Amino acid sequence: MAGENEGEKMSGLMPEGSPQRVIESTQLFDGDSEICIRHDGALYRLKITRQGKLILNK
Repeated sequence: MAGENEGEKMSGLMPEGSPQRVIESTQLFDGDSEICIRHDGALYRLKITRQGKLILNK
């Protein structure tokens, strides 16, 4: 929707007072197209595709 920022778009998706944090992908990737995430002892790769979508691989 034109003119809306991401926070306005997301507001309908999360209940009022929700404890969930929102992290911008630009902050997470910091200019890179791929990062590694360690979760419960396993390493995962999170990648931004050429189409701008996110893919998570173990």
